[in-house]
Amino acid sequence: MAKEKFISEESGCIPLNIENVDTDQIIPARFLKATTRDGFGENLFRDWRYDRKNEPVKEFVLNRPEVKGKILVTGKNFGSGSSREHAAWAIYDYGFRVVVSSFFADIFKNNALNNGLLPVQVSQDFLEKLFVLLEDDKTTRVKVDLEEQTISVPSTGMNQHFGISSYKKECMLNGYDDIDYLLNIKDEVLDFEKRRSLW
Repeated sequence: MAKEKFISEESGCIPLNIENVDTDQIIPARFLKATTRDGFGENLFRDWRYDRKNEPVKEFVLNRPEVKGKILVTGKNFGSGSSREHAAWAIYDYGFRVVVSSFFADIFKNNALNNGLLPVQVSQDFLEKLFVLLEDDKTTRVKVDLEEQTISVPSTGMNQHFGISSYKKECMLNGYDDIDYLLNIKDEVLDFEKRRSLW
């Protein structure tokens, strides 16, 4: 299924300064009954966002109206635990387009990329400085440029390059999933098969 293209994003940020956030904390197992990707965002970080009486926890960052943005900034080792793809669905469905951390669990990282959510891995030093900026000024904006593979804070000039596979980068830039990508290079595949038959 084709996804929204991702070229760049400049936005406010939601700082979640917690390490070792696992997929059950991102989307608790009891909400995994649906078979489509829609609606998972309402239960993102459910057990942190709501108390036992189902009342919003005012101190939790997603419940604070002054903190807004499409970029989630998290502590290291984000997305560990079970391999549920629903974690990426929930983050994307909530409205995030980028997750920034100093380390991602591999399966989560791949699930995110397969679902149009860009995981930007930065150094621990960059991450800590970013958290300080966001604590000092909740309106701090961050720009993520996928073509240039850079993340920056325009107001301070702080920036860093991030890595991504060339294949996943092309898919994100064009809004392709794996099938879309193959269809896009169909002529090249057919030409290769034709030439191979002559060997």
